[in-house]
Amino acid sequence: MIERINERYKVILASNSPRRRELLAGLGLQFEVRVLADIDENYPPTLPATQIAKYIAHKKAEANRAIMAENEMIITADTIVVVDDMVMGKPADDADAIRMLSTLSGKTHKVITGVCITTLNKQTVFDVTTGVTFKTLTDEEINYYITHFHPTDKAGAYGIQEWIGYIGVTGLEGSYYNVMGLPVQRIYDELCAF
Repeated sequence: MIERINERYKVILASNSPRRRELLAGLGLQFEVRVLADIDENYPPTLPATQIAKYIAHKKAEANRAIMAENEMIITADTIVVVDDMVMGKPADDADAIRMLSTLSGKTHKVITGVCITTLNKQTVFDVTTGVTFKTLTDEEINYYITHFHPTDKAGAYGIQEWIGYIGVTGLEGSYYNVMGLPVQRIYDELCAF
């Protein structure tokens, strides 16, 4: 299946995320990275939290559609964290990261990744949700993680594949790779159906 995609399309991953590049490469897809600057990632304030990641992934795809070649397939994604009906994207700075991790501490939250796969003729948009439970984190653990791992490029201010995931995650319901930023199993299924 992947060979057919590689033969038929020039696949473009529209993301700067090294984790998304690593995960997509793990599927055996040949792809290039193309990131457009200044895509508006705002969403309507009335949009339900469960729809935000999908909405933004679609918005990124539409921004890329204008410059697509006939044989290109663009994959866009967006990940958010939702806890207590509060939506968390990437922290603005270390203080914001501390606030986010303190909020996640001792709770179960949802990681939602929206994905859009787009060609000039076809588009599919979907999302995957994973439940993640953190133990109660100490201030010392939170500060250590932020000082040594600088998670300001990650939704919810953490990477599950990093130190904080090793010591803090006590439960996981759903896709681990989704929490890393790309639900590769679902992407594979969607590519097979494409």
